[in-house]
Amino acid sequence: MKVPRNAVCGVVVACLEVGAKRATKYMSPDLVVRATRRDWHDGKPPRKDARTTEVVLTIGKPNYRERKHIKLLKAAGEPFPVKKVELKW
Repeated sequence: MKVPRNAVCGVVVACLEVGAKRATKYMSPDLVVRATRRDWHDGKPPRKDARTTEVVLTIGKPNYRERKHIKLLKAAGEPFPVKKVELKW
């Protein structure tokens, strides 16, 4: 399973610089690249001056919400890989 470097960089940058909670890039109907920013550490809310930011990178099969979105993309005739990164706030 080869994933282009710009796909991984794109979702991580979207989480860190744009400030989105989750960024998803659809590579194919069976492969997604997702980065999720974690704000809560050990069940504690973040401080205002928190110095660390955790980003969880997931590469693999889509979850149920992403499969639903893929069906909508196919119905709209969108070609894969989708050029835009989906952001969730």
